[in-house]
Amino acid sequence: MKYRAVSEHSEEGVAASVPGLPGCYSQRATEAEALENVADAIREYLEVVEELTKSREVREVEVL
Repeated sequence: MKYRAVSEHSEEGVAASVPGLPGCYSQRATEAEALENVADAIREYLEVVEELTKSREVREVEVL
């Protein structure tokens, strides 16, 4: 899967976030580190969603 991540550079380093997934955020010294960590946050987010919807009726919707 691919998600859009926003990178913001500052004197402290780089912050990366995924606007479509609340709480998926990382701040590190380099963009590569921030994006790697935000990818981990996405995986963890999706694991929680999977757990929360495990016993529920779920449908997939394709967006073109």
